[in-house]
Amino acid sequence: MRQYSPDLTPPWKKPKPVPEVPADPGLVVEEPGTGFCGAVIRCEAGTVTLEDRFGKHRVFPLEPRGFLLEGRVVTLVRPSGNAPVRPTRTASGSVAVPGARARVARAGRIYVEGRHDAELVEKVWGDDLRVEGVVVEYLEGVDDLPRIVADFAPGPDARLGILVDHLVPGTKESRIAESVTSEYALVVGHPYIDVWEAVKPASVRIPSWPRVPHGQDWKKGVCRALGWPENTGAAWQHILSRVHSYKDLEPELLGRVEELIDFVTAGGTA
Repeated sequence: MRQYSPDLTPPWKKPKPVPEVPADPGLVVEEPGTGFCGAVIRCEAGTVTLEDRFGKHRVFPLEPRGFLLEGRVVTLVRPSGNAPVRPTRTASGSVAVPGARARVARAGRIYVEGRHDAELVEKVWGDDLRVEGVVVEYLEGVDDLPRIVADFAPGPDARLGILVDHLVPGTKESRIAESVTSEYALVVGHPYIDVWEAVKPASVRIPSWPRVPHGQDWKKGVCRALGWPENTGAAWQHILSRVHSYKDLEPELLGRVEELIDFVTAGGTA
């Protein structure tokens, strides 16, 4: 007797096999049905939990061909062995992507006013910015903004984000910021006189940031009030050494930097 296979599907209609990938913590995948992209934080019998860069969690079933990994369809399977429960995180609090390489730089840019501001952004958000392909450049002063924006010519695939100090309504700085803000150029500012104040006093082990009388050099005034030598460069290095993650920064600065990253990465691709 001739035996026939119960599967009568023609070979050209059968789905091609896809790789099985262990759902190890930290693996970044996308669920194509919802478009949700995140890192694996937990894998249990029949389900996997993903966390996106904003900390939102979603639980999905472990179904065949259920996820995209770097644009390719894969089947997630339960990892073997004793994997850690949660992935590591970057200093900004985002899920760290193991083995991630820096992306080719986007056309968009973020400008940060002040050298200390730029160093702080790099320390806390540097890993995230490299993964996103965002380049941060140093801005000496707000007076240069109109020329910089005109030369840059921001557009849909080349957005421009700018972070400035002490952006208060009614000031010259706020008027300049308003004049260059557009659909593809965003200027935001934190309320602090200097970015030093954006570091939580407790992290620097001081009770509070001193009030410096108007007309005095603010940084030198702070050093004098705290009994530090009037070497502002050394003082800043001491402050920066106390910053280990986003938890050491005030939310007013955190929100502004995250807003700029989201704005710049919303336009075009790397």
